[in-house]
Amino acid sequence: MISKLPRWVWYGAWVLAFIAGMVNVVGLFGVKQQAVTHLTGTTSMLAAAVAGLDFEGMRHFAAVIGSFLAGTVISGFIIQDSTLQLGQRYGVALLLGSFLLCGSVPLLQQGSALGFYSAACACGLQNAMMSTFSGAVVRTTHVSGMFTDLGIFLGHAMRGLPVDGQRVRLCFLIITGFFSGGVASGLAFPRFHYATLYIPGGMTAVVSLAYGLWFMRRGRAKGS
Repeated sequence: MISKLPRWVWYGAWVLAFIAGMVNVVGLFGVKQQAVTHLTGTTSMLAAAVAGLDFEGMRHFAAVIGSFLAGTVISGFIIQDSTLQLGQRYGVALLLGSFLLCGSVPLLQQGSALGFYSAACACGLQNAMMSTFSGAVVRTTHVSGMFTDLGIFLGHAMRGLPVDGQRVRLCFLIITGFFSGGVASGLAFPRFHYATLYIPGGMTAVVSLAYGLWFMRRGRAKGS
């Protein structure tokens, strides 16, 4: 349950939502002007490409979807657990996500669509990694579910029904993180262009390092 989540998970969720918000705005400001961190719009564009017999569009949008899916597969392979199990695997997944984001920059600067696919893979990896902790769904790369939950809770409150305060706080946490990341990316992109992705890539690496240090310190404390 959400009430059982460690405090560091809450902090990490905000930071990862911030990172996703930055990545998505770079995608929207980029040449292809498309979302990177979630697949709803991309799936719709793929459907439109199929209807219009746009084979190049079909190939591109299918590749973005496949890249995001590949990231979720990699996450499942590395982490293996569907609930929070402390271990070094989270740090490995985060570090790989950092490499994918940073590696997408030179590709995008060269005009290669592989950069979009690399960034989408990183987002799929992150979303899968954070998706489930102790039975509580935590997704950091899109906010549709968070707004839906808030609307449900508002309806419950209007009827005088009990509202899960922890879930409401989690929704605000993810929404504000994603929004703040988008604002930061919007300010940075005009100056740094695709190199803006080095910021979320570097932040992901820092989170990976921080988690690794925390895990090692926790292990030494238990052994003493």
